[in-house]
Order: sequence, then structure tokens, then C-alpha cells
Amino acid sequence: MKKLEKIILSHFVTENGKILKGFPLFFQVFGQPIGKAPIVLVNHALTGNSEVTGENGWWKELIGANQTIDANEFTIIAFNIPGNGFDGVKENLIYNYTHFTARDIAKIFWKGLQELGIEKLFAVIGGSLGGGIAWEMAVLNPIGIENLIPIASDWKATDWVIANTLVQDEILNNSNYPIPTARAHAMLLYRTPQSLKQKFGRQKNELKNIFQVESWLFHHGDKLQKRFQLSAYKMMNHLIKTIDITRNRKDFVTVAKVIQSNIHIIAVDTDHFFTADENRETYKDLKKVKQNVFYHEIKSIHGHDAFLIEYEQLNTILNNLFITTKQTA
Repeated sequence: MKKLEKIILSHFVTENGKILKGFPLFFQVFGQPIGKAPIVLVNHALTGNSEVTGENGWWKELIGANQTIDANEFTIIAFNIPGNGFDGVKENLIYNYTHFTARDIAKIFWKGLQELGIEKLFAVIGGSLGGGIAWEMAVLNPIGIENLIPIASDWKATDWVIANTLVQDEILNNSNYPIPTARAHAMLLYRTPQSLKQKFGRQKNELKNIFQVESWLFHHGDKLQKRFQLSAYKMMNHLIKTIDITRNRKDFVTVAKVIQSNIHIIAVDTDHFFTADENRETYKDLKKVKQNVFYHEIKSIHGHDAFLIEYEQLNTILNNLFITTKQTA
């Protein structure tokens, strides 16, 4: 694994007024050294982390040497959302997950970048929760990001998203098997009926005397149980509910139109979590006041998880962006 580095933020105040001192922020750097190439910040999703490329990189089909986000051409930085457990600290009790919002994380990321001497980013890219944090970062620093790329995400948590994060939170706080049970519920949000039909076709696991889809859900629950802390799951789930660039501000268009970034919204046509309809509406509203906003759509039967599955489409969309802009970077 690429070396995990750490920044200590001496003082940070959350939106809720909680004062944090000596606050650790863990990250990894891939590709070119800082200061030698354009910088791409990658924001991870709920169960993700800073290991975005390499042998175990969760986005290695997109990021790395000679990939679309080319480690030969860019400096790639990925922060761990505080509390995600990737620092190896067991059940980090420093954090009360209800004290944090996605906007707090965006502020923490900007503070981390400042500590690294970075003022401008070539791109900020993130899927799901990571995309919501990217939106928040763009509002906090409207001139600091050249290309804003939220994928399978949104600038706000809808009623549907808020409702499902509540169900997840109830499971995580009340179930006898919180991580596996919450994960099973979540997988049904991240996929579609058509995806499961294609994958399993009502076949049974004769050895276990259960359906293959049931075996698959149990497998994903057990797999996450082995690598993810309960405190981390609670924290990441809570952050999704707090995505909202308009909170304590003005309406969406007024808030978002000040963003100078090229905004590339990438939705999934079958996403039942952060829906394509919401993203199309965002694009239409913002296009009235901002020219450099673009809408792209991944076609897939797999739903929300398509941003981790449909690499050919995602690479095609992003290759056009990175090749076009890389030549002038």
C-alpha cells in the first residue's frame, strides 16, 4: 500500500460549534510529486478510502499510470474522511458522528490542502458521498477548482436519501448484526431489480439451501464486517444526509452560479439513490445562468453502483475531459 500520510489540524470548529484541536487528517499521494503537476483530488464514497489506485485501489480502472486519470501526468491526492477507520485506529471514540456535516468535511479537506501548500486544483472528482463533498468544496472556494466532477451524486440529500439514511442509522444503532444487516439493505438501494435478475436469475445455492441473491447479500455483509468499523459506518451514513450546499445560504442557483469551475455532472440513468432526474434538473437550472456546466449519463441496468462497474463508459466520458484539458494544463 502507498504510504499513508498525516496532517494535524491544530484547530477546527464544526458547523455545530464543536471545537476540535490536534485533529488528524490522513491521506495518500499518487503519481507526480506535489508541485510538479496538475492536482486531482479524489473524494471517496461511503465505504471507500484514500487507496484509489494500485493493486488494491478501488478506482484503479480509472486512476493510475496510463489510465484516464494518468499518474504520469497528474498528482493525485485522496484524503480519508475523518472517522472512516482507514487510519487503523479501532473504534475512534474522538468522533461523535452527529457533530459533523459534509460541509465540515469539505472545509477540512481545504484546510488539508492549504497545509500542503495547494491553492488550486485541476479537478475534484468523487462518487456518491464523495461527489456531495466535492459540491461543498466548490461553493467554499468558487475559484479553487478548475473541473468539478460529481458522479452518481447530488448537491443535496433528497427526502428519499434522507429517509434511507434514517433506516440505515436505525439498523446500525439497534440491530444485533448492524454492519451486515445495514449493508444488505444498502445493496438493494445501490442495485436495481434488473441487475439482480441478470446476475442471479432466481438460482439457488444448493450447498446453503438459499437463493443465490441471499447468499450474495450475506457475503457482502460479512465482507464489510471484516474491514469496516461500526463507528465508521455510522459516520459515513450520517454525512450523506447532511449534503446540502444551500443550508443556511440562499437558493441553489444563487449559491451555485458563483462556482467558476467547469461542472461535469455524471449521472446513472437507473440510479435509485441519487437519481438521474434530480441531476438533470440541476443541470437545466444551472445552465440558465452558467455556460460551463455539462451533463453526462451512464447507461446501465446496475443502478447507483454503476460508477464502480461501468468503467468503459466512465473512462470515455472522463477521457474526453482529461485529454482535452491535459494538453493545456
